[in-house]
Amino acid sequence: MNFDEYCLQKAAPPGSSTYYALRQAGAAHQPLLAALFALRRELEETAKETSDPAVGRTKLAWWQKELAALATGNASHPVTKALAQHLESAADVYPRLQQLLAGFEMDFEQARYLDLPNLRRYMDGVGGTFATLVAQAGARSGEARDSVARWAAPLGNALMLAQFVPEIGNDARHGRIYVPIDELQRYNVTAADLINRRYSDEFTELMQFQTVRAREAVNAALDAIPAPERRHQRPLRALAALELALLDEVEREGFQVLHQQIVLTPIRKLWIAWRAARRA
Repeated sequence: MNFDEYCLQKAAPPGSSTYYALRQAGAAHQPLLAALFALRRELEETAKETSDPAVGRTKLAWWQKELAALATGNASHPVTKALAQHLESAADVYPRLQQLLAGFEMDFEQARYLDLPNLRRYMDGVGGTFATLVAQAGARSGEARDSVARWAAPLGNALMLAQFVPEIGNDARHGRIYVPIDELQRYNVTAADLINRRYSDEFTELMQFQTVRAREAVNAALDAIPAPERRHQRPLRALAALELALLDEVEREGFQVLHQQIVLTPIRKLWIAWRAARRA
């Protein structure tokens, strides 16, 4: 298996949202985008699927060394080898890759967030930084690449808000709650309610608030993409459309996300991603 195939299998298995989003990119950009998504998946798996924090920190420390090796031309992992092959300058991207890793490191530092500004620190690293990397990979010119963070970072953060909604039950079962504590208190919902899958009118009101906020944030971030960049940012636009559609589905299902994972069918994903990427 070559490096590009490894990245596609890791980040974008057939039927996944990433699979359909990547297909909206030009052929020349797909290998780099697949490598970026694969790196994010590697870090995410380490942070969220490692039960022992000490083991998780050790694995992320290894990735820190591997990203440094990538910056100096000595990558050894299939993902970093793919990045080395497709990035114009790994050294230039290295600071953002460090920010991405630092975001996932926060999963081993805290499992609760006092308020939205506190949570935003996490979203900035895991969401905003990653969306900026993806946007830079597809930007139409060097000048556009230098300025994408202004609109890509808010879009990445908005996508994180949207992803928290359907994943709230799964995250809680893994000991992490990405709903700020002050918002749980405002709606009289406890962490134990989420962990023990207890539905209530208060939980429904909390989820309605989370869904409305996420939807508004995603739509506002999409509107902020500069018109000349829209055609070049089809993968991000497709991902945003898929997250909005999933929010709608969760809402239709009455926010029954504590005991099950609500998903879109592959054929719906294909249609939503294709239509979003071609919308003016």
